[in-house]
Amino acid sequence: MNLPKDFVEKYNNLLKTDGADFIASFEKPAISGFRVNPLKKQLPTFPDPIPQTPWGYYGKISGHSIAHVSGVVYSQEPAAQMVGQIAAPKKGERVLDLAAAPGGKSTHLLSYLQHTGILVSNEISTKRSKVLVENIERFGGRNVVVTNESLNRLAAVFKDYFDLIVLDAPCSGEGMFRKNPEAIKYWDTEYPQECSLLQKEILRESIKMLAPGGRLVYSTCTWAPEENEEVVSWLLEAYDFLELEPVDKINGMKEGINLPQTARMYPHLFKGEGQFVAKLIDKRKTKRVFPKSGRSNLTKQQLELWVEFQKTHLRIQLEGVLQSFGQELYLLPNDLPDLSKLKIARNGLHLGTFKKNRFEPSFALGVALTSDETISSIAINEDDFKQYLSGNIITLEKEYPKGWYQLLVAGNGLGFVKIVGKTIKNFYPKGLRTP
Repeated sequence: MNLPKDFVEKYNNLLKTDGADFIASFEKPAISGFRVNPLKKQLPTFPDPIPQTPWGYYGKISGHSIAHVSGVVYSQEPAAQMVGQIAAPKKGERVLDLAAAPGGKSTHLLSYLQHTGILVSNEISTKRSKVLVENIERFGGRNVVVTNESLNRLAAVFKDYFDLIVLDAPCSGEGMFRKNPEAIKYWDTEYPQECSLLQKEILRESIKMLAPGGRLVYSTCTWAPEENEEVVSWLLEAYDFLELEPVDKINGMKEGINLPQTARMYPHLFKGEGQFVAKLIDKRKTKRVFPKSGRSNLTKQQLELWVEFQKTHLRIQLEGVLQSFGQELYLLPNDLPDLSKLKIARNGLHLGTFKKNRFEPSFALGVALTSDETISSIAINEDDFKQYLSGNIITLEKEYPKGWYQLLVAGNGLGFVKIVGKTIKNFYPKGLRTP
């Protein structure tokens, strides 16, 4: 790999005796990884687990596999997995993933929340926010709102709100050079310092949203001290109520430069790409009290249609606030502030659509529910799975009562389908279908 001369010189000086091994590691292939999804009931077994992680594995997963399409796995390289693991939200907490696309951190945080609390995943890019929504829906997230907002507008709504904020900040991307050699073209000696200015700007707004007593996890996929330890030092100086909490060093992590509480991941020591992580605790005591979130805006007929569907098809009572947006029905997490002034890419869990005196369940609902949470389901094999992804109808060997069924593949939900006689009508989203 043709690394910039200034980059090589910088890290040889910084890492001293480790410098040669560090530079040599760029000639080795990038390390791939994935996580299994504990929100799913039926999980296949995989070889090569990442040590000291609850859900991580080394290896690659095909984007067309049953495991990927049904949300059983999420591809994420091993160093990036450490951010969510260090954040480790507790059940019931209010969590913000501030630069969330494409969804690796958000889905990892959901694994810890276990359908409790609130996750707000923000992505300022409209295009990337759509990918984020797709990945969260495939993962089966229920208690998630995806916002598509600038930081100042977000901070105005969520002041002092979050128990945990995770910021995997935009950075110079040095830790991705092996995975994406094109990133080398953007690097020069001044680039890390330029990135640090943006990181501080983001953090100024982030702190406004941190609840007293909350936690802030700051990470980058770079090794530049200007973007890592120097930014953390600035945080500690600018906000005297913040305090560093030590990060456990596992699997070859190293202490941060002059900040031993922080963690660095180098590819010659850690089996993965590059990452820096710091965890800060807010020592303020007073907590802001928020009013209970809104009331349902459903008409009497809409509510009756939803209650009838839930009674007929679900074994559980979904918790949250029912909100209709036009003819679309969503379930928002409880205790949200007023979101009317924000651009929303996903209003909680999409439950379905009201159509002429009937209710049609959504794909997202059928993916989010496990097989023991629905009353009627139909399982298909791998051949039928491929046909379904292509948008084709599936013919069954026997007739079934007409109605809605959760479609199962390898034991996990792949949306809802309507069965008429021996025919499964295809409701797989057109934008996700394969040729």
